[in-house]
Amino acid sequence: MGLTPVPNDQLATIVTTLEMTRRPPLRPTPPTPLRLLHWPAPDPDKYRALFRRVGGPWLWYSRLAMDDAALGGIIRDPAISIFAVVDRAGIEVGMVELDHRHAETCELAYFGLVPELAGKGHGRWLMGEALARAWRAGVTRMRVNTCTLDHPSALNFYRAQGFVAVKRTIETFPDPRQLGLLPADAAPHIPLLPASRR
Repeated sequence: MGLTPVPNDQLATIVTTLEMTRRPPLRPTPPTPLRLLHWPAPDPDKYRALFRRVGGPWLWYSRLAMDDAALGGIIRDPAISIFAVVDRAGIEVGMVELDHRHAETCELAYFGLVPELAGKGHGRWLMGEALARAWRAGVTRMRVNTCTLDHPSALNFYRAQGFVAVKRTIETFPDPRQLGLLPADAAPHIPLLPASRR
């Protein structure tokens, strides 16, 4: 057993890949005032704003680091379906992104709500909506990744929805707070280390 040093400007996380190999049975979902709206070909800046609001506390950053052309190539791909969760006032408070680019597989690429909605049953409603849209004709497997930087309940939440863990990997990447992609006070539960001296 050994420890692997990680530079101060990097983060390391254990990623768990989970799969579902058959469509789950329909089950009742809790009532919610939220709605899920299809967001075809969203504007990159509007997409990034929602991505940051939902994922900033968990240091989601990959889409924030892309230029408009690279991001547009993904979010405007006809095999990618993006949905915004909106509240009664029409404000975006969550997102679902489904990736059907690989034959017979749907990846739940992004799934989340703003932190203020955590623990109120909206996640189960949102997962029910996501599953109904993911399991289209020809899909035989659904996949999702979560990591140790995500909400502490994320892994157990996915398992409770019928996903089964199938693989673990270690991922390292630049700390998005050090890159200026997220504010320094994002994810206060994950220490922001001082820049390494050379």
